Order: sequence, then C-alpha cells, then structure tokens
Amino acid sequence: MTLSDIENIVRKKRFVRIIPFIFVLYIITFLDRVNISYAALTMTQDLHFTAAIFGLGAGVFFIGYFVLEIPVTVWMQKWSARKWVARIMIGWGIVSVLTAFINTENQFYALRFALGLGEAGFFPGIILYISHWFTGREKAVAYSMFMAAVPVSQIIGAPLSTHILSVDWFDMQGWRWLFILEGLPSVALGLFAFFYLTDRPSQAKWLSENEKKWFESKMSGENKIKNVTYGFSWKRAIRERDVILLVLVYFFWIIGFYGLGFFLPTIINGIGDQSITNVGYLVAVPYIAAFAGLVLVGRSSDKKNERKWHAFFSLIVGAVGLGLSIMVYPNLVLSMAMFTIATVGIYSAFGPFWSLPTIFLTETSAAVSIGLINSVGNLGGFIGPFIVGYLKTSTDSYNSGSIFLVASLLVAAFLLLALKKTKDLT
Repeated sequence: MTLSDIENIVRKKRFVRIIPFIFVLYIITFLDRVNISYAALTMTQDLHFTAAIFGLGAGVFFIGYFVLEIPVTVWMQKWSARKWVARIMIGWGIVSVLTAFINTENQFYALRFALGLGEAGFFPGIILYISHWFTGREKAVAYSMFMAAVPVSQIIGAPLSTHILSVDWFDMQGWRWLFILEGLPSVALGLFAFFYLTDRPSQAKWLSENEKKWFESKMSGENKIKNVTYGFSWKRAIRERDVILLVLVYFFWIIGFYGLGFFLPTIINGIGDQSITNVGYLVAVPYIAAFAGLVLVGRSSDKKNERKWHAFFSLIVGAVGLGLSIMVYPNLVLSMAMFTIATVGIYSAFGPFWSLPTIFLTETSAAVSIGLINSVGNLGGFIGPFIVGYLKTSTDSYNSGSIFLVASLLVAAFLLLALKKTKDLT
C-alpha cells in the first residue's frame, strides 16, 4: 500500500467517524441554546415578558458562558475532550429541561445563566478537537461541515419547535414541552459521546497501526513547522496582535449573529397575519440557504488556501442583506429574500474564520486563544439581543436594532483586513 493510499483511507475514516457525530452534537447544542427564540412566540405572553426582558434573558446565557469558557477549554486540552463533551452535554440538557418550569423573570435569568455555564467550553473544545484530527488544508471544510449544524438545527428546529408550541399535554403549555423534548436528547447523546469519541489518534481503535503512525507523523510535522515559525506560549499568544483582532472580529460579528437569530421568528411573525406553525417554516428558509453557503465557502477557502477574504466578503454580504431588509419591510417576499441573503453571509464566514487561529497556534496556546476568542466574542451574544430588545421596547420597531446589527457586522468585516497571519504554512 502506497502513502497516497494510506492518506486517502485515513482521510475518509476521519471524516466519516468524526464529522457526522459532532455535527449531530452541535445540532442539539444549538437548538437548546436558541429554542428560546421560538418559545418566545407564546412564552412571553403567558409570562408577561416584554421584548427587553426577553432580550436580556436570551443574552444573559453568554455571561455564564464567558465565566467558564477558557478554563473548560484548557481542561479539555490537558485532560480529555471526550469526557468534557459528555459532561457538558448532560449538564446543559438537564438545565434546558428545568427551564420548562420557570414562572418568573428572575427564574428565567437564572436558568439562562446556568445554561451558559453548562455549555461553556463545548464549541472551542470541538474546534480544538478538529485541529487534532484534521490537517491545515482540511480544516476549513471540517469546520464548515461542523458549523453547518447551526443552520440545520434551525431548518429542523423552526418547524419542529413551532409544532411543539401547539401541544398542551397534561395541561402544560407547549413552550414548556419545547424545553423538555429538546433538552432530553442532549443528556442521551452526552452519555453516548463518552464511549464514542476518541481523544487522540494513538487511542483510535478504528485506525490500523500503520494508519496511526502515518497520521501522527503528518500532524507532528505540521505542528513543528508552526512552532519553529511562531512558537507562541499561551501567555504570549493571548497578547498577540492577530489574536486580539480575532477576538474583536468575533465580538462584533456575534452581535449581528445572535441579534438577528434570537429575534428573527418574532420579526417574521409580525409580518402579516400568519399562524405560528407557518412562521416556523418561513424561518427555516434562510437557514437552508445558509447551510449551502457554509459548505461552499468552506470548500472554496480550502481549495484556494485562503481565509481572510472569504470571511470578509461573507460578512459584507450579511451586512448588506440585513440593511436592505430594513428598506423592504414589511413586504413578506422581499423581507424573506433579504433575511436569506443576510443569514447566508453571516454564516458562511465560520469555516474560514475558525481556520485562522489554528494557522499559527498549537496545543495549549491554541486552546487558550480559541477559548478567549469564543468567550469574549460571545459576549456579543449578550449585547446583540439586549440592545435589539431594548430598542424594540423603546421605539416599538426593529429598525433601530437592525441598523445597530448592520454596523456591528461591518466593523467585524473591516477588522479582518488588519490580520497578518492568514496563510497556512503547510
């Protein structure tokens, strides 16, 4: 068997074994994070929550997320990603189920904060996990295929969640069942992940000894090149100019990402006279297109070995689409077209973006830096929904909030242009 044969076999085994499973994990993860946006269609009326209360509750998740994000990511690197992923999924699944029993504003805030604590470390841990299993030229596709779970969770979750809202089993409102039925799969998958995932190639029983040796040699060679060229310790890495820029890019980008994502069902619900079930199907449309955009942009990024410009133009498309949606609202067809363009742009940047830090960072420096980028960046997930909810309550319109989100996306895009370390060395 030639080296080329081994490379092709190992590549296929890695993609088949790893990507589909972490894809499913992230579908469940993201659904538990954002199903609050669908619950809001009836929950806010039942509990008498204003848009400002909902926006704060939706966003406070990211404060809890911020608190534990970096420590958990480092623990994953030093201990076991497999065990931490299992613990995280079981923990947040339980909290999601408990959210079904809230009755007050403070209970809402407390459980959203606890959900953030529970999920902390999952995303950067998986980003780090992918960096252990895929080469530099494979990463944008691997990250894009993983991140494609986000729009897929919306494609599945939007109609599913709005259908669940219509049930009233055992005299419990549908939004309560929504949290229960979408939280329990996290617990089940967390238990399964403990036995299924493999931390390192040397532990992979699904690779032959020759395949393990070849792949470990390949990854070791890549890491040596990075260490010789850059050689960052984690303390130096978090002070590195490009790491700081990536934190800022992600912060402003995530303002737009969640500011739109959490309120999109409510915005669409306000256009015309339509049922909640129809809203679910309409919300799914932009995410179907976003799924295609994520995969295609990721493949293009890997093929051309280029990251920065792929992410930049994606964010520009997102800002333009969202900006135009303000001008055409409340025309349903044109609004949906602009929301679709905005969503495609906002999502398509993920694959190229998350390839950038692993170009020049390895091991603990990568773990700490990715945790820093994701934790500080995700504070934008608090700012976006909070500001949009506050402005909606103050002005009785989503226009001001949308303008704020457009500005945030543009800032993120142009900060990307200041990056210097953007070419893979391998």
